[in-house]
Amino acid sequence: MSSTVVAENEIHWRTKQLNNEILAVNPEMCVERARYVTESYKETESEPMVIRRAKAIAKVLEKMTIFIQRDQLIAGVQASSLRASPLFPETEAGYLESEIDLFSKREQDRLQIKPEVRKELLEDILPYWKGKGIKETALSAMPEHVREKVELEDQIFSVGIHLTGSIGHILADYDKVLDKGLVQIRKENEAKRDSLDLADPDEGKKYNFYQAEIILCDAIIGWARRYAEEAERLAAEETDPRWKSELETMAAACRRVPAYPAEGFREALQSFWFTHLLLYIEQNGLAVSPGRFDQYMFPYYKKSIEDGSISREEAQELLECLWIKFTEIMRAYDYESAKNFAGFSISENIVLGGVDEDGRDATNDLSYMCLEAEAHTKLSQPNLSVRVHNKTPDRFLMRAAEISATGRTKPEFFNDGVGIPTLLSTGVSLEDARDYGISGCVEAVPPHANGMTNAAMSNIAKALELALNNGVSRLSGKQIGPKTGDPGSFTDIEDVILAFREQVKAYVRDMVIALNEIERTHARLFPLPYFSLVMDDCFEQGLDITEGGARYNYTGPQAVGLGDVADSLAALKKIVFEEKKYSMKQILDALEKDFEGEEVLHQILSNKVPKWGNDDDYVDELAVEVVDIFCDEVSQYRNTRKGIYRPGVYSVSANVPLGVHVGALPNGKKARQPLADGVAPVHGVELSGPTAVVKSVSKLNHEKITNGTILNQKFTPKVLEGERGKRGLANLIRSYFDLGGWHIQFNVVSADTLRAAQRDPEKHKGLIIRVAGYSAFFVELDTAVQDDIIDRTEAETI
Repeated sequence: MSSTVVAENEIHWRTKQLNNEILAVNPEMCVERARYVTESYKETESEPMVIRRAKAIAKVLEKMTIFIQRDQLIAGVQASSLRASPLFPETEAGYLESEIDLFSKREQDRLQIKPEVRKELLEDILPYWKGKGIKETALSAMPEHVREKVELEDQIFSVGIHLTGSIGHILADYDKVLDKGLVQIRKENEAKRDSLDLADPDEGKKYNFYQAEIILCDAIIGWARRYAEEAERLAAEETDPRWKSELETMAAACRRVPAYPAEGFREALQSFWFTHLLLYIEQNGLAVSPGRFDQYMFPYYKKSIEDGSISREEAQELLECLWIKFTEIMRAYDYESAKNFAGFSISENIVLGGVDEDGRDATNDLSYMCLEAEAHTKLSQPNLSVRVHNKTPDRFLMRAAEISATGRTKPEFFNDGVGIPTLLSTGVSLEDARDYGISGCVEAVPPHANGMTNAAMSNIAKALELALNNGVSRLSGKQIGPKTGDPGSFTDIEDVILAFREQVKAYVRDMVIALNEIERTHARLFPLPYFSLVMDDCFEQGLDITEGGARYNYTGPQAVGLGDVADSLAALKKIVFEEKKYSMKQILDALEKDFEGEEVLHQILSNKVPKWGNDDDYVDELAVEVVDIFCDEVSQYRNTRKGIYRPGVYSVSANVPLGVHVGALPNGKKARQPLADGVAPVHGVELSGPTAVVKSVSKLNHEKITNGTILNQKFTPKVLEGERGKRGLANLIRSYFDLGGWHIQFNVVSADTLRAAQRDPEKHKGLIIRVAGYSAFFVELDTAVQDDIIDRTEAETI
């Protein structure tokens, strides 16, 4: 299809119907998972934790409500109703109790809660989990000074995502289930278990690991059989011959997969969905991502096309049914996390294109079909990524650019020329590096990896504030960083950078201590036997994924506020140390007063000094140094799974809440205002256009930023109209990647449209916006996040 905009009459009726049905849902809480996990835990208190976990999930699969949505060709739901959020008391009990009456009222990620659900949670479920959760256990095990940092009101780093949630951020070995089926996988685990020398202490401890996997294989096969029986029951009662036949076909597929190897595209899609869905039933971590879907699914598509068992049109229809299923996955965030990861962020990232194991272009027919599925649906999930290299077909890149240019917010684009060398530099094999996917927003992850790549958000802007106040927070007046010297005595910019470096060094060390304790707590209390079942190396080692069973093990904290820090350093360097227009004391006094009565100085700092994002080496070189300082500090540490720490520079939506914890800065930022987003410039300062922005960002040492960067760009729709506009967007992507950039994504929407959606959200329920490395429904975002997106500079030229 060459047309840019997909006409409504070109979209299959089924896609339109299912799309509209999911948009009409008001998300709510589902109590069933919490109920059955709690019941199982009470029944198994004397058993090993990995067995308890397996039995708990088995009970959920046996007891949970199942239903088949009419006209949906893919079976499998996460909860008892469409787009309902299951609950995970293992990590969520504390905030479920304290925030239970806030969920239905809060502005961000609102969830309805029925009175009977509220009553069951408060009376029957949550009391059992007091003192047993991840957060209480991990915090109590941390050194006091680290625990104080974690709980600080003035956040310099946030590790809450893994205190209240599981690890997430992995790419499962889906092809293992597709190729073998669970019956064979069960036999392999049984053989491993029976071959153990139980008198050997190293081998003896693996017994329960394999036993847990066997329990799960049986439970999953039984769960799929329940769907087969439900489809058969519905078919027996159905009078519409079309839907009756489709139900019978679904039942046949569910009787075969995932128990046995998939025989064609239809069975492969069903087996994939069961495999993927279970990853979000076992745990509540984010960004468990399908990875290179077009690569491992293509053989099944090719076989079905060649043997005539399915037409290309039927395959497209099935694919679009699957695409819609991704948006059903939900998570009940706590209030703080909802602000950091706004818009029910799940970020199930599908990657298209790229190179194969020999370095040749891997684009295939299914790659194009996935782009069409994205063009035909109007939902926030899946997150969709395109890998670009110097031999990416122009037709493929242009089609991806066309879809992005229509305001779909997806796909996002990644540079193989950066991703593959970066992974090689961290010890990944060439074959695995070429087969990388994207976990979550922008994190390049090879197969067989336990990512935990979104481990923490760290506030480098706060570190600069502390460096300019001898470690004291301007907002609270508390000493929260090391004493790095009276800033009034600093005589050049190197003194400022040295103090900044010491602040970063101190907080990164405390952050690592906290994260390592959180990892140990997860391994002890929240092993993941199903994750481990679909990760090859865990099977070989007999070791849970939380203990280091994966081949590659990462922990990835991010830096937030790059634009603010770089611009602040440039301002100090220019007007204090070089031009000497103002003294350091005058700047510090203005910061202390939040620029009150200092309007002239504030205007100079805001508008009259070099700014990041304008291809100006004066400030760009400072940005490079800031990023190198953060990356060098983070990269030296090792995690509890014998893996590495990988630094990233992106914010998701945390630039808004973290900005609340930062006082005034020398770039003109006032206290508590949002920070810059990802590696993008501060809103409104990129005066030289989008090409200058990508030139600035390309100067960063992207191969050192091993956890990735996010570059958001926003265009008015008019700029990208017609063939010339789309070609300009594709050329911008190519140019940025030729310069050495890693990631870029686009919002193509006017500020007027977004303001209209704020005024009348009901009329704009389907409006999707790019928040960070993921998309969300605009009307489901907190007003502060909405305002931050509206304030992003709209480029009116390419």
